[in-house]
Amino acid sequence: MHQVAVDDLSPRARVRGLRTVLAVWFLMNAGFFLIIPLLSVHYVDRLGWAAAFIGLVLAVRQFAQQGLTIFGGALADRFGPRRLILFGVLIRAVSFAVMGFATVPWLLLLSGLLAALGGALFDAPIRATLATLAPEEELTAVYGRLGILQNVARTIGPLIGAYLIRFDFQMVGLAAAGFFLLAFFITLLFLPPISVCSEPQTVRAGLRLAAGDRAFVVFTLLMMGFWFMWVQLSIAMPLEIRALTGQDSSVGVMFTISAALAIILQAPALRVTERHLRPTVTIILGVVVMALGMGLIGLGHNLIVFYVGLVFFSLGTVLAMPNAQTVTAEMSDERARGAYFGVSSLAMAVGGGLGHIMGGTLVDVAAARGTPALPWLVFAGAGLLSAVGLALFYWSRHAGPPPLSRATA
Repeated sequence: MHQVAVDDLSPRARVRGLRTVLAVWFLMNAGFFLIIPLLSVHYVDRLGWAAAFIGLVLAVRQFAQQGLTIFGGALADRFGPRRLILFGVLIRAVSFAVMGFATVPWLLLLSGLLAALGGALFDAPIRATLATLAPEEELTAVYGRLGILQNVARTIGPLIGAYLIRFDFQMVGLAAAGFFLLAFFITLLFLPPISVCSEPQTVRAGLRLAAGDRAFVVFTLLMMGFWFMWVQLSIAMPLEIRALTGQDSSVGVMFTISAALAIILQAPALRVTERHLRPTVTIILGVVVMALGMGLIGLGHNLIVFYVGLVFFSLGTVLAMPNAQTVTAEMSDERARGAYFGVSSLAMAVGGGLGHIMGGTLVDVAAARGTPALPWLVFAGAGLLSAVGLALFYWSRHAGPPPLSRATA
């Protein structure tokens, strides 16, 4: 398929492409959050499987997807992002359908691996497409809109899932697959076949550019603490709210409140911080606020304190996540934008994967030893360590010696 440079698109086609990416992003997040948060509810609470195993399944998906995303991003530089997005969402649809029918551990693990493969194909390409289509001066605002759409999807998805799980978990899997099928057809019809790099790169050359950028690699490593905390939304938090209320429906309510808070807080929080703080400083602030929320949940262990902690967690997320995308886009080399977004996925691969494993394992350990605060204090500690590292990174680039750069690397 012939690739088109973004500068060759008409303004109307560029806007249509941008809206297509936002719509597909919404559908993918709605389908994802429709089923993933309910895995622990279905398999742990209903079927009696170990929370540590569900954490392992989620971690394998996380590690495999984000690790393979490195190649998905580099392939987007070589072949264009559109076809990779199409293949990815189709495979993800199949994986969630299989997940809904999984009744034995090996089949659930297989569905997780399929989901990882699909995500690896579309994740970096769709983010690189957005960074290419959006005007540079509007990047933070566009990522803010992306965050709002993600949070609306996080509201709708779990509510649909919580409703369908009352009938059958198979319906949850089929509904999640349906969202990705819809994303497939919208991409096929409306996304232009644009190029996301200034000149075609081989996979090896693109990865060499990204991996050789010392400052970018350091930033990617430091973001692992953020993802370590963030993924607890899919493992530790559903188990905690279920334990506090005794009701499956409380998981959907938790996601609705979390998403509503993020939607309400997103615009004013980003407006204030964008006016007074640099993106990296805003990320540091967001990670600290998330860690505070985690600590509160651990120290309180009751429903009111849980939701107070959730307020801080949601605020920290809306501060950190859009600005992390902005920093990634700003640090990316135009010759290999897809590869840069692929390498940035290592933060979620390692941090998120460890978060899933530790989340499920620590919940089991805390229950066995009667130490409910243990998981949450570990999550908060990981976040604070990440914030300290990011602060030192920022200082080294703006107040200390000359910053690391692609040229010096």
